[in-house]
Amino acid sequence: MPAIETETPTVRALGTHTTPREASFQGRAVALIAGVHTLHDTYAGFLPPLLPLFIQNLAISRAEAGLLDVFMRWPSVLQPFIGYLADRVSLRYVLIIAPAITTTLMSLIGIAPSYVILAALLMAVGLSSAAFHAVAPAIAGKLSGTLLGRGMSFWMMGGELGRALGPVVVVTAIRFVGLEGMPWLAILGIVSSLSLLILLRDVKDSPAMRGPALRFGPAMRAMSRVMLPLVALVTARALLSASLTTFLPTFLTDEGADLWFAGVSLTALELAGLPGVLAGGYLSDRLGRRLVLFVSVLTAPLLVLLLLSVSGWAYVPVLLLLGFTMLSTTPVLMALAQESYPENRAMANGIYVSLSFIIRAIGLVVVGSLGDRLGLRAAFTIGAIAALAGAPLILFLPRPGERQPA
Repeated sequence: MPAIETETPTVRALGTHTTPREASFQGRAVALIAGVHTLHDTYAGFLPPLLPLFIQNLAISRAEAGLLDVFMRWPSVLQPFIGYLADRVSLRYVLIIAPAITTTLMSLIGIAPSYVILAALLMAVGLSSAAFHAVAPAIAGKLSGTLLGRGMSFWMMGGELGRALGPVVVVTAIRFVGLEGMPWLAILGIVSSLSLLILLRDVKDSPAMRGPALRFGPAMRAMSRVMLPLVALVTARALLSASLTTFLPTFLTDEGADLWFAGVSLTALELAGLPGVLAGGYLSDRLGRRLVLFVSVLTAPLLVLLLLSVSGWAYVPVLLLLGFTMLSTTPVLMALAQESYPENRAMANGIYVSLSFIIRAIGLVVVGSLGDRLGLRAAFTIGAIAALAGAPLILFLPRPGERQPA
């Protein structure tokens, strides 16, 4: 993790007056990075609402549409390796440059003339996003000092807000300027990168680790005690997650909704996840990780089945409840991965995130294929049943305070 000299003039200027306990928390700097995270993930969230247009304009199947999200997400498997490099070599400029790259490329997808070019743009976005998400949290964490939990809550909230804003921003932009006008949206990303370059210009960082690297093979075997049930649970929920976060706009347009309503519905789902993320982490600290996971794993699939039985504006309250319960598991699962191996938090988190992305990518293809063969309504139903069937896997997760050998 990059070691940052938090007492430089710029960082002092970005900081706030704090109590002794909070003396090392550079609030404005952390908020600035979280704000850039919001902008970055807003643009990264453009794809799902555009899938119905790509299916129509490029004459592709739903399975091919699902692969587009896979193309954008697969570079995330490189995050452990990027994080490993960031522990030893300063990658501060990745934080500064990545928002401009991601926003520019995502602003071009609307005018991509073919499926191949669209896939290539999304793969490049994935590389930029993977680098950003590997480096930026480490810098925000360093600037958080002893209040790492507060800093990471800023970071996660920034991302959730971005994913919530993305769909409504892109469908609103298309309504006014069309797909051909999307390249103008790149301006905000370029401005944000220039702002970071100026505001963080005096932040000095240097490699934090100089010892021998932890070998991946032995670490993977040592962590299997926790990772296997954790990944199995993610696998059981993969179809449900892929259905909602990627194919919800397509499902709603298939059901007769217009594109704007479909995009706003995804925004409602993501916005409901904001308090869900906070509540999930907060309650799991006090009531236990497994209890919170049980409630979410049992509730979210039932709400999906309820979603399939309503129509029109009745979708909205169901989606709000669904977003709150389904997304509340994210901080809980990440906390389980990290607290089980406190001496190797970054690697444990990297392994979990990488495997989660791989599983989700497979889930996207499966949901797309099921949608082509049986319809998205059947795909959503199968995803809900699979998620319910995965609930017993929670019993194999560590109990509170149980540390694992690594």
